Amino acid sequence: MYEFFDEDFDNLELAEGAIVLNKAVNPDTQDSWAEQELERLFKEAEFALVNESDEQQKFESFLRLFFFEWGFSGDKDAYFSSENAFIDKVLERRKGIPVSLGAIFLYLGKKLGFPVEGVSFPTQFLLRVNWYGQSPVFINPYNGEYVGEQTLQAWLIGHDGPLAKLKPEHLEAADNPTVIGRWLALLKSALLREERYTLALKCTDLALTFVPDDPYEIRDRGFIYQQLDCHQVAATDYQYFIDQCPDDPASELLKSQVNAMTETSVVIH
Repeated sequence: MYEFFDEDFDNLELAEGAIVLNKAVNPDTQDSWAEQELERLFKEAEFALVNESDEQQKFESFLRLFFFEWGFSGDKDAYFSSENAFIDKVLERRKGIPVSLGAIFLYLGKKLGFPVEGVSFPTQFLLRVNWYGQSPVFINPYNGEYVGEQTLQAWLIGHDGPLAKLKPEHLEAADNPTVIGRWLALLKSALLREERYTLALKCTDLALTFVPDDPYEIRDRGFIYQQLDCHQVAATDYQYFIDQCPDDPASELLKSQVNAMTETSVVIH
């Protein structure tokens, strides 16, 4: 098993790295089953595409296989569920979010020899296909549809405002640690929404191994400790954020929280 964020992490495929992440957050993650299921899907795809000779047509067949025959799709009913960020659950349910669906598609697509990469676009994870001698094309892994630059521009304006401009760096291939960092933030948000604070705390601790002194991550850890009735530790984390970010509007609110917690009895866990 790889250590989280060790020097070999970037050599893992994104789906493999996500399984490591998932297992580190929740020990109940079915990591062995997920690895076996990925291998089973690869062999099934390899067999289904064996008679395709044209590479681009073969890719289109794989696209249909993944999104229509296998039925992988975005979770429209519970987009923010933490199940959409755990690879084993996505493989089991065939539902996910762009980054989890995209990671599975990337894993299989690369093993099948297709020139596909992941893009950490500001609004969501994308797939980029680089056919020789052609301009790259982009796929939304939420639904398997191609997206053009006009749509990407519209997404960017919706995210950053009317003056936002689509730039080449928005469409560059992403490195795994960058994607995993965003994935971890999504997973933490989902777990907080579900009030699964112990698992959310693991997300924060993992994030702090990557950026040890991030005041916003430490503030979030303080919130989690507060929900777990660890008030003394929560107050310490809040105070760190206040000291590091005195001009942030949240600092004033947290000062009252710190004062209130220091006046109550400390519960030790």
